[in-house]
Amino acid sequence: AWLGIGAAWNEAESRGLGIPFPPIAERFERLEETLRICLTMWEGKRGSEKPFKGTHYQLERPLNVPQSVSRPHPPILIGGGGERKTLRMVAQYADACNLFPSPELPHKLDVLRDHCKALGRNYDEIEKTAMFSFDVGENGEKVGQVIGGLRWLAGMGIQTVIGSVPRIDRIKPLEIIGEKVIPSVASLEASAAGATR
Repeated sequence: AWLGIGAAWNEAESRGLGIPFPPIAERFERLEETLRICLTMWEGKRGSEKPFKGTHYQLERPLNVPQSVSRPHPPILIGGGGERKTLRMVAQYADACNLFPSPELPHKLDVLRDHCKALGRNYDEIEKTAMFSFDVGENGEKVGQVIGGLRWLAGMGIQTVIGSVPRIDRIKPLEIIGEKVIPSVASLEASAAGATR
């Protein structure tokens, strides 16, 4: 199991679920406090007996029993590509990041690399993931685009894609993905050039 977390961006979704959606600065403060709380709760055998006193959250005893099976803690994935705050938090706290496959991706990875360097963190320790749409078209007419997109991401150093499939109610696109896309990209690995640029 992973802890996937971010500062939130979809106000309509948050409101629809009855979750407060404060201004962006406060959401980032809350995100960082949440990460600190989680790491405190995963300490030792029970968490921490020391109180956590943050701006937004106060815990008298941040305990966690039973502890996580993954030690020292579950992998932390932070989603988002904000250059000043999100990618800095990835470098400081995360085991993985989740980005969008946009033309800015190489720049975002360079920014992450710079944050890692500033914090003394090994950039290669962080798994790079990206969102991806497996839209092969109704009859497979976009298979080449999907395979090309996955190859491009691997070349940038992306190790894992978190995918969505449009028209999930139709079996044909799923069959095409299984028959044409997966065999074509099964051996793809993030290129050494992209991973260590």
